Amino acid sequence: MLEIRNLSKTFNQKRVLDDISLNVKPGEIAFLLGASGVGKSTLLRILNGLETVQTGTILLNGKPLSQQAHAVGMVFQQFNLFEHMTVERNITFALEKVARHSPESAKAIAHALLEKYGLADKAQLYVHQLSGGQKQRLAIARTLALKPQVICMDEPTSALDPLLTNYVAQSIQDLAREGYIVLVASHDTSLLKQLDSTIYLMDKGSIAQSASSEQYMKYESRFPLIQQFVKAHSKKMRYKGTKPLDFRKITC
Repeated sequence: MLEIRNLSKTFNQKRVLDDISLNVKPGEIAFLLGASGVGKSTLLRILNGLETVQTGTILLNGKPLSQQAHAVGMVFQQFNLFEHMTVERNITFALEKVARHSPESAKAIAHALLEKYGLADKAQLYVHQLSGGQKQRLAIARTLALKPQVICMDEPTSALDPLLTNYVAQSIQDLAREGYIVLVASHDTSLLKQLDSTIYLMDKGSIAQSASSEQYMKYESRFPLIQQFVKAHSKKMRYKGTKPLDFRKITC
């Protein structure tokens, strides 16, 4: 279990996180909902070690998160892929340099992940030759290569055509089914409606309101702050889900 207790963070005398506390179990999705600038990305960056903790405690399975190498993987908003490397090398590079795998072992892991995410035939292409959806899947595959327990996804649909939101939603849901602890930071209410998650509405660095997605969908009026945000930020066009996807057949 991931336990975040009384986490606060200040930048230039501005409190960007204010006494954040939440728990996420393996197989669960925490959906950090809110507008830009409310602290969602900062929270993910702290979990990933890109920002330091000022006050508060973060535990993973009862031990300080900071003492557990490679425990958290991050899928960045703009993917942060290595544009000058091939698709395959984007995965093998960290495996060899960080996890100390042999080139043969790294390639075997990369091949399995690329096959899983429908990118096996793109292995020798460069990142700029991929579509937005393919980059998203490569970013997820690269994150999984180091076998993290926690996966953070920052605005996972912001760089994609809205039609691809349902593909992203299924990939996130699949990660939870596989037992990962998943945190998603987004203001995309269409993505929210497709995930079985716990919603944490963030505002001014704090959690303003929380509810399970099941509770919210059944009793919206009981969660007026979430309801207000969703109504204000809902997209004009809505896309219905499709049948279960085979990533190997996706061309986008």
